[in-house]
Amino acid sequence: MTSPVIPTIRPARPEDVPAVVAMVHELAEYERAPDQCHLTAEQLTSALFPAAPDRGTASDASSPAAAPALFGHVAVDEHDEPIGFALWFLNFSTWAGVHGIYLEDLYVSPAARGTGAGRLLLATLADICVRRGYRRLEWWMIDWNPAAGFYASIGAQQMSEWVPYRLSGDALRQLADQASVAGTRTGDRPGRVPDRGDEA
Repeated sequence: MTSPVIPTIRPARPEDVPAVVAMVHELAEYERAPDQCHLTAEQLTSALFPAAPDRGTASDASSPAAAPALFGHVAVDEHDEPIGFALWFLNFSTWAGVHGIYLEDLYVSPAARGTGAGRLLLATLADICVRRGYRRLEWWMIDWNPAAGFYASIGAQQMSEWVPYRLSGDALRQLADQASVAGTRTGDRPGRVPDRGDEA
């Protein structure tokens, strides 16, 4: 019996996008919410690989093309085909005064589980944190996910004292309307709230 090939971890490339999008939809199916997942290849490509500004045009940090706000790594098999992925972005701790990594999604295809792909993806992000001086690698997990045991085995701690909040849909729009009443629309004046195109 041959042992499984150890996956390789590398940054995501444009040609990996269709496979990553397919796995995101698999993850949504696994988390019993396939109708809530609307990610397209075009959206992910735009987020991971924003188009460069035109030559001769001044770079503006508020431009979505200034820098990516989302980053990705893939676990690939011996044929360089993606078998898992991690999509992440930077957050910032005002108490520590440094950035950290927030892991939005980590997924390994069922056929590749047991190869160490998930651990290697997390180890890669941990290495980025250590090399850059980031203090934290954080993520959320649905409460019934059996990966809880795996996360505990690598020393991850459940942050039970913190309660997540989310604004979306009508509630998000209603709160945004209050900004227009106050004359604080994004970009109206210096000190604006950064948008998704700003560097983290």
